[in-house]
Order: sequence, then C-alpha cells, then structure tokens
Amino acid sequence: MADAAHEQKAPLMAPLLIPWERRLQTFAALFYGVEPSLALGLFVFLWAIPILWPLLIAYLIWMCKDQAHVRGGRKVHWFRHLSLWTHYANYFPLTIVKTIDLDPSKNYIFGYHPHGVLAHGAVITFGTEGAGYSHHFPGIDTTLMTLHSNFKLPFHRDYLLALGLGSVSRTSCKNVLESGPGKSIAIVVGGASESLSARPGVMDLTLKKRLGFVKLALTTGASLVPVLNFGENEIFEQVQSEQGSRLWKFQKKFQAVLGFTMPLFFGRGIFNYDMGLMPHRRPMHVVFGTPIAPPAEIKDEEQEKILNDLHKAYMDQLQQMWDTYKDQYLPDRIKEMEFVN
Repeated sequence: MADAAHEQKAPLMAPLLIPWERRLQTFAALFYGVEPSLALGLFVFLWAIPILWPLLIAYLIWMCKDQAHVRGGRKVHWFRHLSLWTHYANYFPLTIVKTIDLDPSKNYIFGYHPHGVLAHGAVITFGTEGAGYSHHFPGIDTTLMTLHSNFKLPFHRDYLLALGLGSVSRTSCKNVLESGPGKSIAIVVGGASESLSARPGVMDLTLKKRLGFVKLALTTGASLVPVLNFGENEIFEQVQSEQGSRLWKFQKKFQAVLGFTMPLFFGRGIFNYDMGLMPHRRPMHVVFGTPIAPPAEIKDEEQEKILNDLHKAYMDQLQQMWDTYKDQYLPDRIKEMEFVN
C-alpha cells in the first residue's frame, strides 16, 4: 500500500521519445518565459568586457532618450514572422476565431480578456504572427500595449519593440490611433488585478469600473472590439488568495509599488507534466467580436451617458460571446463568466 501511494504522488514524466515538432514547441514556450532573464543576464555579462563600455554607455543614453514605445513600437516584420512564434502558438495550440471582417480604413481598440497569469494569448495573437493575425485581419496594423516599466529593461525593451509592442499610456495610445487608417491598439483591459483571478474553469473579468479604454474610443473615434480568449486561464494553476487575506494584501501592495503583481502560480515542467513554471498544453481559442462604433458627434451634456451606454454595450457583447462559445470551448468550467470591480 505504501508503494502504491508513493507511485500516485510521483510526478508524471514526459517521455524521452517525442516528435521533434513538439520539442520545438516546448523550446518556443520556454524562450518566451526566460527571455527577460536572458536579456538582463546578457547586458550584465557585457559589462565584464571593458572594450564594450563606451558602446554600453551610449546604448543606455540612447535608451533613455528613445521614445519609440510611445509612438507605437518599432515593429520588425521578419522578427514577428519567425517560425519560433508559430511553434509557440502550436504549443497550446492557440487558434484565432474570426466572426466578422474588419474594415482596414478604420481604427480599432481591441479589448483583450482575460489577462491570465502572463498574458500568453495576447502576445501570440497581437505581438507575433504565430497564429496568423495579419492573414485574418489584413490591413489592420495593431500595436499591443503593455506597462511602461517593461521598456526600462535593457535589451528586453528592444525585443518588445521589435514585436511591435508599445506603452499603454494614454499619449501612446492616441499617437497610434491617430497615425492613419487601420492603425489600431490592443489593450489587456483587466490588467494586473485580473491576474489574481486567473485559474482554470473561471472567467472573472475586471471590467465594471474600467472606463479608460471607452473614453479613448470616444476621443479618437476608434471602434471597440471585444476579444475573449477561451483558455487563457486554463494554462496555469494558482494558489488561492481570497480578497482580504494576507497573501492578497501582499500582492496588492506589491502591485501598488511596482505597477504589476505576481500571482503564486505553477504549471508543468520541461520534463514533467505536474510541476513547474511552463504553461500547460491546453488549447486557447481567441474569439473576436463585432466592432462597436462610438457616435460621430457628442454633446458635452451627453458624454457621460454615451460613455456608460458604450461600456454597457461592450459588456453585453462579451456576455453574448461567452454564451455562444462557452460550451464549445470551455465545457469544464466551474462557474459562469462574471464581471467584477
């Protein structure tokens, strides 16, 4: 009996003989996770070579002055099309579910939900061509917006810029949306707060009081497009942190200081299926909704009402998308989708 119990607790190991394609997929997912550490490690290592000091100092000065992250990134198309990202998308796999064609002469604000633990789905969908975004939506040049602090890490910032990411500041968002037809942005609306709710079978969206992206639509005339990923919350397990608990308070203080928080999460390992920081191989289906266009002309006294109406229409469409696809893409859910503060 003791031996049987021991066997049940033993980790489920990955087989040694697996197809080469799956090894490439695992490497791609691993690269995404360790890239920030590799970038910082390389930068520190180069300081050990004195002959490179003038170049490194010049790079730091240039990095402080460079404003590409508030101008929509510095997209490098061949980098976004690397086969690495196709392997990354196929690791889960991630599939884009298109419900309507988008007019490339218009601008859009894509609201991505949910954040998940590390927003893998958002990066694959909007930051790479791994899932064929430009094939599905030709002419829609979309910049994925992320925290400004991500552009303060040497070399990592250049990696993000090459993927076409930009700072999520209001100025940056307006710069992109007003730069021409088809120029659009994607915002992970729930942000760091929503990551604390990311666990399998749950779709709690931090959205009730998130009005900034709706105000941006009213200001710029861009249409809102809800995007719902069925599977983002399934790829990691998370230690439960109830609101008001010590762990929850610590995570919120961490967020207040650094602008982001870090859930206590775990997934699988490189060589086992039970424990590690790699995401689980679970399918993600990214469903794109129908554009919601703001009114062309708004009187000052009507602005608040229109803002609330547009926000409600956005949430109503998300609810409709959930009701339409939940049984197909999330049959093992433990509760229904919920909008939270």
